[in-house]
Amino acid sequence: MLPNFRKSEPEAARGQPNLPANDQPSAFPARPFVAGQRANERAGLSVIGPDLIINGNLISKGEVQVDGIVEGDIHGSHVIVGPNANIKGGIVAEEIVIRGHVTGTVRGKRVMLQASSEVDGDIYHNALSIEQGAMFEGKSRRTTQDPREGATISELPRPAQTAHTGPVLAAVSPSTPSYEQQDESEASVTIVPPRLPGAR
Repeated sequence: MLPNFRKSEPEAARGQPNLPANDQPSAFPARPFVAGQRANERAGLSVIGPDLIINGNLISKGEVQVDGIVEGDIHGSHVIVGPNANIKGGIVAEEIVIRGHVTGTVRGKRVMLQASSEVDGDIYHNALSIEQGAMFEGKSRRTTQDPREGATISELPRPAQTAHTGPVLAAVSPSTPSYEQQDESEASVTIVPPRLPGAR
C-alpha cells in the first residue's frame, strides 16, 4: 500500500502549476502579445536602456520602458520603470508599472508598485496596486476623474549661458517651430563644420 501512496503524490503535484509559494497573480495582467509582432510594431515601444542618462522630459504616444536614469518628466500611454531605473521627475500615463526608484508625482489611471519599487512622491490614480515589499513614501489620491488631467510638462531645462570657445558641431535653426507644432520624428538641424586652425 505504501508504494501506491508514493506514486499518487507526484501525480497530484503534476496537476498543479509549478509556482513558488510567494508568487501571486498580478493585479494588472500583462498586455497581450501577438506572436510574430516585432518590438517596434507593438504600440510604439520606446526603450531607455540601462546605459542611458536622460536629462529632460520624455514624451511618447506609445509605451515607454525605462531601464536607465531620467531626470525629467515622462509622458506616455504606458510607462514601465525597470528594477534598476531611477526617475527624478513626474510620470503621467494611462498605465504605470514601477519596479525601480521614482522621486516625483505619479499620475495614472492604473498604477502598480511592484515588490522592488521605491516611490517618493504622491500618486494620483483610479486604481492602485502595491505588492508586498514595495516602498512608498507619499500620499495616495484616488479620483473618479482622469488623474492625468491637469498634469503639466515641466519646462525643459535651459542650457547655461556660457562663452563657448570650441567648435560648434550642430545648431538648431532659429525658425524651428515649437514642440507642439513639430512632428515628433522631425527636427530642423543645421550641421556646422568645425573651423580648422589657420582657416578663415
